[in-house]
Amino acid sequence: MSHSCTRWVTLWIGCWTLGAAAAAAAGAEPLRPVHTYSIVARDAASGELGVAVQSHWFSVGSAVTWAEAGVGVVATQSLVDPAYGPRGLALMASGMSAGQAVDALVRADDGRDVRQVAMVDREGRVAVHTGAKCIESAGHHRGDGYSVQANMMHNDAVVPAMAAAYESARGDLTERLLVALEAAQAAGGDIRGSQSAALLVVKGQSSGRPWADRVVELRVEDHPQPLTELRRLLQVHRAYEHMNRGDVAIEHGDLAAARAEYAEAARLAPGIVEVVYWQAVTLATAGSVDEALPLFRQVFSAEPIWVELTRRLLKPGIIPDTPEGHALVERIVSEAAP
Repeated sequence: MSHSCTRWVTLWIGCWTLGAAAAAAAGAEPLRPVHTYSIVARDAASGELGVAVQSHWFSVGSAVTWAEAGVGVVATQSLVDPAYGPRGLALMASGMSAGQAVDALVRADDGRDVRQVAMVDREGRVAVHTGAKCIESAGHHRGDGYSVQANMMHNDAVVPAMAAAYESARGDLTERLLVALEAAQAAGGDIRGSQSAALLVVKGQSSGRPWADRVVELRVEDHPQPLTELRRLLQVHRAYEHMNRGDVAIEHGDLAAARAEYAEAARLAPGIVEVVYWQAVTLATAGSVDEALPLFRQVFSAEPIWVELTRRLLKPGIIPDTPEGHALVERIVSEAAP
């Protein structure tokens, strides 16, 4: 990192310290032990960066999970200072390693003894800090390209269980992060119970379009079994991924691939008629009307309001606003509506 960059970071950290002290003195951000177990990781094969967390606190993801494609990921918890998230990412984006970023933030924080923070940078370098006064059971484990950390656990088995589960899990980074959370819960989890969970994965390289660089972003804000719900949401997310790939296959004229993708989407989300509906629309507009009609019948029979929506697809051009498009809509409605 250049001398000028180092000087800028030093000044920036100093300003943050003064601002944080003033806020604390004013009582602007009351401290509560709101966050429990989490994992940060980088997938060596894909370069993807991810962070996941579960807590007995409302909307845990809004404070704990932070990620930026091509930069790194942060989990900030215990007596949480959410500023560690954006500031940690900014420091790693400036050229600091994960270790340098954690050290800079912890050194500048008078509350370091009650903080728990972990980071992984774009090169897979890992850093973690567990303050000496974090509520027991508290600890962390730093592995190859990942860190697991927890506080306020039932027992000391949670952190080792997360590490072992992550290292042995199969699948993509998203799946392995969720498996680690599930292992933590099975080992005892938060002494207070469960309430919310979050999962955030971004690409290893930035495209300059943050919305396109998010691989998965799911949150369960309030639920009696947040990890069960997070698992369900991930399955729905994967169903829509298959829908998107089916649409792309249609655009490339590969009907066989499209059928396979749509079938997998329907398998993963059998109760969502919209998955079937857009499959039908895509097939119909691609010329496979006979194949689409049974799907329209299935949707219209379950929820008749989709008949009216079909008529409304002409104006935005989803079904071409042409004589042929109008004729297609009339055929769909007349042959598929109950």
